[in-house]
Amino acid sequence: MPGGRLTQQERQQIALGLADSLPYAEIARRLDRPTSTITREVMRNGGPTAYRADLAHRATERRAHRRRPAASRGPESARQAHGRDTEAVSEYEETLTTVLMGSGLPKMAARVLTCLFTTDAGSLTASELSQRLQVSPASISKAIAFLESQSLVRRERGERRRDRYVVDDELFYQATIASARANDQLVEIARQGVTVLGPHTPAAARLENIARFLDFISESITRAAEQAREVLHPEPKP
Repeated sequence: MPGGRLTQQERQQIALGLADSLPYAEIARRLDRPTSTITREVMRNGGPTAYRADLAHRATERRAHRRRPAASRGPESARQAHGRDTEAVSEYEETLTTVLMGSGLPKMAARVLTCLFTTDAGSLTASELSQRLQVSPASISKAIAFLESQSLVRRERGERRRDRYVVDDELFYQATIASARANDQLVEIARQGVTVLGPHTPAAARLENIARFLDFISESITRAAEQAREVLHPEPKP
């Protein structure tokens, strides 16, 4: 399997594959590249509907010029716990961030969540996040506020009265339940519209259908989350 950066010809093949509605895995197979490489390439350059090979190629060249040379990294940044490959970890973090952005997260929130996910402790302070991501404390604060609003991180008071931001298995359950509750609010508002617009009008019928659909989805999500919760907390094998 070839390594290194994508060539302009490969990017053109990616664009053609997207135009033919091919899945990322199939495009990757045709180029003999990892699927993660194709996913990252597409999502960081406009997504599947806006990807342009020439623009993506120029953007990559600009990023390469801005990036600090590897030789400038200190020994601490080059060292990885548990004998991990530094380059492989960095590439994975970039891929995970890109996929999180594709799911709707803002870029900085996705970077912060990736940093927390890939930290063995599962928690970092704002100062540690700022240092790891090389961004301002204000950027971290804004990203954390968004993630907390989505129930994707939680706050704990650590040593020296400094807050630590935590991700754990239970947060996936909490975020799913929060999503279902957001649907419940939409259901309520839609049914208010039915009353306001008149129960026998086309607009009211449309809103009632939306409410019924979202009500079913919300109930299904909640039931599935409760059933799947045990997956997050498996009992130890004897």
